[in-house]
Amino acid sequence: MKKDNRASRRRFLQQIGATSLVAASSPLSSLAAQAKAEERILHYEKPTGPNDKVRLGVIGYGVQGHFDLGSALKVPGVELAGICDLYTGRIENAKEQFGNELYTTRNYKELLDRPDIDAVIIATHDVWHARIAQDALAKGKHVYCEKPMVYKISEGYPVIAAAKKAGKVFQVGSQRVSSIGYAKAKELLAAGEIGKLNMVNAVYDRQSSIGAWEYTIPNDANAMTTDWDRFIEVTAKMPFDAKKFFWWRAFKEVGTGVAGDLFIHLLSGTHFITGSKGPNSIYSTGQFSYWKDGRNLPDVMSGVMQYPDSAEHAAFQLTLQVNFISGTGGQEVIRLVGSEGVIDVMGNNLSVKHSLMPQAPGFGGYDSLFTFSKSMQQQMQQEYDAKWTAEQRKRPVKMDITFRAPEGYSDHVDHFTNFFDAIRLNKPVVEDAQFGFRAAAPALSCNESYFSKQIVHWDPATMKLT
Repeated sequence: MKKDNRASRRRFLQQIGATSLVAASSPLSSLAAQAKAEERILHYEKPTGPNDKVRLGVIGYGVQGHFDLGSALKVPGVELAGICDLYTGRIENAKEQFGNELYTTRNYKELLDRPDIDAVIIATHDVWHARIAQDALAKGKHVYCEKPMVYKISEGYPVIAAAKKAGKVFQVGSQRVSSIGYAKAKELLAAGEIGKLNMVNAVYDRQSSIGAWEYTIPNDANAMTTDWDRFIEVTAKMPFDAKKFFWWRAFKEVGTGVAGDLFIHLLSGTHFITGSKGPNSIYSTGQFSYWKDGRNLPDVMSGVMQYPDSAEHAAFQLTLQVNFISGTGGQEVIRLVGSEGVIDVMGNNLSVKHSLMPQAPGFGGYDSLFTFSKSMQQQMQQEYDAKWTAEQRKRPVKMDITFRAPEGYSDHVDHFTNFFDAIRLNKPVVEDAQFGFRAAAPALSCNESYFSKQIVHWDPATMKLT
């Protein structure tokens, strides 16, 4: 974080303090919690020495590749060493940004052969993730692989094995796992702030052509400028299709649709907050509502997943929703519903609202009592009044909580900070291959359920389809 954000940090710490005052009964209101929050913010300004330098290569320099590199270079001690992309225009763009001396290539294997590259970002089409990840690990590179970690569930096992064998850092790019807002939600849930969790409602809606993946296609797009023959080496043979190259998320031949792009964020966040290994049953349905542009993956999709009782959490149900023509204008929220309230996680911010049941059971009002004889009503009213005090009939009151990340905070930069710290300090990453696969498999199962119209059964402990 830049030094001119110190005022933002002070405001953030004040907000933490205000939260503690509101939730005075919570163990999270301690000075230790404040110190932890401060450490996370100050983390950006930790000095680095010559031995901390990490030279980075980027494989796939499209929209996400640009965002990933921008965030990575904000971490002190990280240097760009090379960029690979199949489209010639993006190679030109890279040299315009970083100079003609920058190493560029259209063949990712040439980039992996370079001994001066320590780590790579894989931000390609989903269909290429597993192959490039395994090749990078085999070459001794640390890997930051965009979500979903794999294109097919069967690819997850060899990627996990390759990461273990290589002994290199492997992190999946679902940045919300590193968010201070999600960390706060995890602490609040574990502290029992909303009682016993029983449901999670997760929504990621959009309302724009770009949000629906209709990205701008360059005028010079053709089979030569996109190296189409190389691109389809991991797919069935297909004639050149500019949409499948530039709008790839919408096509099942090369992408994974809303499930792999957005359900995966909601799943990763839910798993981090709850500590869950995943669901054991998955069902999904979808439709084509508005963006009827040739895509073969739906623009409106919902999923329902059942999470079993486990050592990490009680059983709960997860609902997933993505709507690309939402009259809300777009929203992202994970709502954790418990027996005593809800936590709404919106980006890096959250709010907690409480609703507690009275100790006494309901009696009167919209009840069968008034349908009884008057003598029975009087008798039962007397019995109820004798058993329950006025205080026991009231709903207990618990103060609500608001948590906001400081102005300028970036969970994306935090996620890369965690990745590079893991490389430098030889410590575990926040989202390793197993975590990434446990989020990817249920997401990909939503596509399987959508096409087969069947429930998919999954063992979250063994990470196997059942």
